[in-house]
Amino acid sequence: MDAKAPKAHDAKADRIGVLEELLNERYSVRAFLPREVPRDTIEHILKVAQRTASWCNSQPWQVLIASGEAKERFRKAIYAEAASGAKDDHDFTPPREYLGVYLERRRESGFQLYNTLGIARGDKIAYARQALENYNFFGAPHVAIIHTDEPLGIYGAVDCGAYVSNFMLVAQALGLGTIPQAALARHSGLIRRHFKLADDRRVVCGISFGYADHAHKVNSYRTSRASVTDTATFVD
Repeated sequence: MDAKAPKAHDAKADRIGVLEELLNERYSVRAFLPREVPRDTIEHILKVAQRTASWCNSQPWQVLIASGEAKERFRKAIYAEAASGAKDDHDFTPPREYLGVYLERRRESGFQLYNTLGIARGDKIAYARQALENYNFFGAPHVAIIHTDEPLGIYGAVDCGAYVSNFMLVAQALGLGTIPQAALARHSGLIRRHFKLADDRRVVCGISFGYADHAHKVNSYRTSRASVTDTATFVD
């Protein structure tokens, strides 16, 4: 029994090591290569991500994946609406405002992006132009739309968030890049119309994915993370 213990310990260490590596390596990719991901690889991501835990095992996520010409038609439609300045059409209420440390983190992330791209601080025209790249899916060959059932409310959305995280980690393990996009959910009405989704479908977010363009400067920076002491409280 004792002789086997070190091997069991090593196996657990290997597993946590792989997970930690994936979490450390993953980042929001904002430049992709045009190369498409094979269908069996995408199906592998979906199969593994389906193991995501959910409230009462409801598994409320539905995933619509557009590729090729279908993706291009969708890209043109949502880009045109976003560029027109159309009113936001969220299914879930977005944050009212960012205050304190949340505002600091948001600004830090934004300025990292703008500095990397050489966008001068305060250049609102350039900010807006870069924001519109969300609707070009940053050049990704595939975009996934994550949607759920209206009656499940916020619980369905929370479960979808867990699914999105696992989708991205599986994609990372398979050598792919991803970016989760709340920006796409600002045009939920268009998404329902374009893909002929039922009126009771609620759009949570999108995920653009494919092979990252590692040579592009926009993929060169990494955001920071708060420490455990900043986010966790122990009560003994």
